[in-house]
Amino acid sequence: MRPDTPAENVDHTAEAARLERTAGLYPEDAEALLLRAAAHLELSGDRPAATALYDRLLSADDGLENPALVRALKASNLWEYGHEAEARAIIEGIRVAAPRDPAPWLIIAESLESHDELETAAETFTEGASLLLPEGDDTEPAPATHPLLYGRHRVRRMLGLPHDTWDTLADTLHTSPVSLDELHDPKRVWSLGSENPAELQAEITRLQAELGAYREALSRPFPVAVLHWPAGELTELLSAYPTLAVEYPSHETHLATIESSLRELSASGTGNLGIVTGTVPSYEAFAASEGSSPADAALLPQYATTLAARGRAVAWPPVRGAECWCASGRTYGGCHGDGV
Repeated sequence: MRPDTPAENVDHTAEAARLERTAGLYPEDAEALLLRAAAHLELSGDRPAATALYDRLLSADDGLENPALVRALKASNLWEYGHEAEARAIIEGIRVAAPRDPAPWLIIAESLESHDELETAAETFTEGASLLLPEGDDTEPAPATHPLLYGRHRVRRMLGLPHDTWDTLADTLHTSPVSLDELHDPKRVWSLGSENPAELQAEITRLQAELGAYREALSRPFPVAVLHWPAGELTELLSAYPTLAVEYPSHETHLATIESSLRELSASGTGNLGIVTGTVPSYEAFAASEGSSPADAALLPQYATTLAARGRAVAWPPVRGAECWCASGRTYGGCHGDGV
């Protein structure tokens, strides 16, 4: 299903079933695929079935890449069909655990906001921002953290709180022709019922600006991804297919090329960047599916795109304080992000 397919043309139950089948074929991608399946079940109205998928993921023996995200989605879903106490308990647990990923913070804060828990939502947005965007750091926040700032701005605007440093930063990052203050103005809801054509036209303009931003976000459903081979996998790859040594003279050169390529793409204005990690068995299976030889270097970018489309991409640059994408064990700022 394309992400811009009109909602009325999507059979969410069938799409969820298809994604579950696909997860069975690609167990290494099961987490991302089952999360998408759960989202379709929520949209279909079958929230108990979505909760069952979240529970299935959380009980997996081999662990999860992002358990906080799964718990956050489960909490949001539970609250929507009457399990408020359990949802609140999960949300509190996530806040205590303080994940270093903006997505769980955004989900639980928006869930609180949608149930009119504005003060707690503002606190939660602020906790996430404090963890991921320490004050006094002049580095521009990673794109994945922008929604945290926007959500915090929105809730604080609804509470009538004065602008602070992060609200100003949110205004700076926001690129829509309509300012955040206008988009988040609580009085907008009243203008929708106005009989004044000028007020209605102004609101239509604001809504069009919001819709344009959403469409822009959906225009690239998965990141532009660069392929990363861990040291062991690259050694195995070159041992089996020595002609690929032209592409990968050494592992150190490979890592440096990844970082420089991503920086060049970013400098050229390309957004939504990511890194996918390859394995030799997965690459060989992909080559077989394409009816080609793994020694064909032309397959490498296609393999990277396929991994990204299957939800395997990790956003670049990593959030502030996160481990470097190269798995060195050091933070990104102290490794390949040095000097950024």
